[in-house]
Amino acid sequence: MDIRPIRTEADLDWALAEVARYFDEPPELGTPEADRFDVLSTLIAAYEAREHEVPAMPVAAVLRYAIDELGRSQSELAAILGSRSRASEVLHGKRSLTPEMIASISAAWHIPAAALLPKPALADAA
Repeated sequence: MDIRPIRTEADLDWALAEVARYFDEPPELGTPEADRFDVLSTLIAAYEAREHEVPAMPVAAVLRYAIDELGRSQSELAAILGSRSRASEVLHGKRSLTPEMIASISAAWHIPAAALLPKPALADAA
């Protein structure tokens, strides 16, 4: 199993490219490929948590920032998520992202996966 530590942005790019191939054809649970996907995903998340400050923003706000400020588009998001309606629902907070959606957006737009995880409501934090 070709797995190595993620210490640099180049290592991160390599790991993201490695897991990206599993997005279209997820590996069968219990296989070495599924184990590799899980380990690489964990390493990616750990690196991003360590190296990238994640804004405490709602997921929709993170995506809108990418669209407004990073030159992305809602059409691109729709292509990543599989439909325009799904992209619209996510952007309006009516649909949560699945782990697969998070991984796809993170890989395509180079957004730390942790920034796309749901944030607890402020009332819950008290």
